[in-house]
Amino acid sequence: MATQDNAIQDNEVPAGRSRRVPAARILLFTGLTTLAFLQIFPLIWLANYSLTSSTKLFGPEILSLPSPARWDNYARAFVDGRIPRYFTNSVIIVTASVLSTCFLAFTISYACARMQWKRRRLVFNLVLVGMVIPIHTTLLPNFQWFRLFGLINTYIGVIIPYVAFNLSFSTLMFVGLMASIPKSMEESAYMDGAHMPRILASIIAPMAKSGFVTVGVMTFLNTWNEFIMANTYLVSEAKRTLPFSIIRFQGQYSADYAVQFAVMMLVALPAVLFFFVFSKYVIAGVTAGAVKE
Repeated sequence: MATQDNAIQDNEVPAGRSRRVPAARILLFTGLTTLAFLQIFPLIWLANYSLTSSTKLFGPEILSLPSPARWDNYARAFVDGRIPRYFTNSVIIVTASVLSTCFLAFTISYACARMQWKRRRLVFNLVLVGMVIPIHTTLLPNFQWFRLFGLINTYIGVIIPYVAFNLSFSTLMFVGLMASIPKSMEESAYMDGAHMPRILASIIAPMAKSGFVTVGVMTFLNTWNEFIMANTYLVSEAKRTLPFSIIRFQGQYSADYAVQFAVMMLVALPAVLFFFVFSKYVIAGVTAGAVKE
């Protein structure tokens, strides 16, 4: 009891004196605050310029309060930019890409991390090779193959490369997560007569929930604003995705920059909101495989 009283007295701050904050903590807080501002400033700048007239964009001020605010830029962006049509296409393609990537990465990682079979290490390394292949080097070969199989200007023609380029990182993420799941869970299920599909669906998948969220969010962010592959494999207006709304306001000799900024804001907003909602789950998924039991 006396020891506890002494400890309390040592931690008490005398009246009239404030607890000193270490200089290192102040520097860390200042650095992180500055970094956060630098990261969010482009979004603030984009929102500011999206409410400005195109004739006032090239002034000396970096930021200025629009007077009056041109909310009609968003109306033009929504209607002339064909936001509803392109948004629907993006939702279809991104949803299919996220679901396919999660399913394939989960099953491949389980096979490579939990099952014993020949050449599993080779297969795992081949899957990881996709992380070092540049997207641009695959555009022409994939275009030739997709044209041969009739996949040009189809949803599946864009979903396939989206899944392929997100599969390597997603598999690596799930493999690290699989290492933290006790094998005793599977052994108990086998002894109770459960088969592989039941074990994956009822035991492994719920324990890997954070991995599904992380892979889903990362795949969403990688594919939502993607333009290069969509521009290569999608030809007709009926199949194009949301980033194509931006180039609709780009002419041969001039461009309506203010409306383009409004389109960019509309395109970026879903991704920003999606990340903020699921950011804590992403952090949990990234750190889930750090401890191995």
